[in-house]
Amino acid sequence: MSKKPNNLKKIKSLFYLTLGGSLSYQLIYFKKDFNGYYDTFLRPLSQLLDPELAHKIGVSAIKYGIFPQESFQDPNVLKTKFLKYDLSNPIGIAAGFDKHGDAVTGLRRLGFSIVEIGSVTPEPQPGNPKPRVFRLPEDDAVINRYGFNSEGHDSVLHKVKNLDKALLQNGLLGINLGKNKNSDDAVQDYTLGINKFYEIADYFVINISSPNTPGLRSLQSKEELQKLLTAVNKMLNSLQTVTRPPLLLKLAPDLSLEEIKDIVTVITKKETKVDGLIIANTTIDRSSLKNQVHATETGGLSGRPLANKSTDMIKTVYKLTKGSIPIIGVGGVFSGQDAYDKILAGASAVQIYTALIYLGPPIITKIKTELAELLIRDGYSSVSAAVGKGLK
Repeated sequence: MSKKPNNLKKIKSLFYLTLGGSLSYQLIYFKKDFNGYYDTFLRPLSQLLDPELAHKIGVSAIKYGIFPQESFQDPNVLKTKFLKYDLSNPIGIAAGFDKHGDAVTGLRRLGFSIVEIGSVTPEPQPGNPKPRVFRLPEDDAVINRYGFNSEGHDSVLHKVKNLDKALLQNGLLGINLGKNKNSDDAVQDYTLGINKFYEIADYFVINISSPNTPGLRSLQSKEELQKLLTAVNKMLNSLQTVTRPPLLLKLAPDLSLEEIKDIVTVITKKETKVDGLIIANTTIDRSSLKNQVHATETGGLSGRPLANKSTDMIKTVYKLTKGSIPIIGVGGVFSGQDAYDKILAGASAVQIYTALIYLGPPIITKIKTELAELLIRDGYSSVSAAVGKGLK
């Protein structure tokens, strides 16, 4: 009778020894070869989870420093001039990943030079009902219809107002502003955002191009845009600050050429000017998708199917503005070549989103390494030297 407790004790000891050994091996592997560990274990695991849950876990992991800091040192060839800022590399994280400003310094530690949070709405709102995020792995794409789920101005400001700018290490913090779904005064929503965040924003983005808030894209029409940008510029010019925060406009990739021309006419006037553009937001186009399970889901499509559409739009706008308005290119950037294509088309910086969802933090260094090799191959001394050179 006395042997059974001893046997049970031995089994328990063996179990804990095996578990401890396994965890120790995982930790050693994680620290020694994070990229390999991510590709072998974490990436397949994340793809098994619900997309929105996986997203939340990823943001938390970055927030709490679970992923190691990037060891890659940006070479001089990756330098770029964007707006009034000198950046060590042109790679940013697009709005929509860190909606509530939870992981700003963590994202900077991963190697992004630009961290853009939001979209942030004046009042908290839950966004659209779940499920509202869908993976299309055959297309390297995601469809989302979050609908500006936001904790609101006050909550986000509380998180980011005391950020130690030294932790950003010369990186930029962009605040992407949205309007509340039930608001009947879009102008007020955007001007409230500027008044709330101007002391901590390196730049603002007016997001009027998400397809997931009813009526939002209509603000891109010539008359509505003039009204909005007139009010926003008045607000910016009235701020009691030494330097006016730069103003960017984020555009939809589904605009016609005539609509783009109308927008360029508006944003190049003094009273309705912008300091930069983000091209482009998600698309409602579904023409090239292989995945038919989620292809009919409403929402914005991001990822590889957007790559050529956004690059072509960058070329068009760069030509129309004669390169006078800096551009952040976004949409389908999975490699250094994808980033290079947008830079040659006229983008001074690029942002990623879907690539991070599918490939995780290792993709940042991969893109930068490949981009540096391409720039050196073609004889460019920096990113800035290559901007728009694909058009000549």
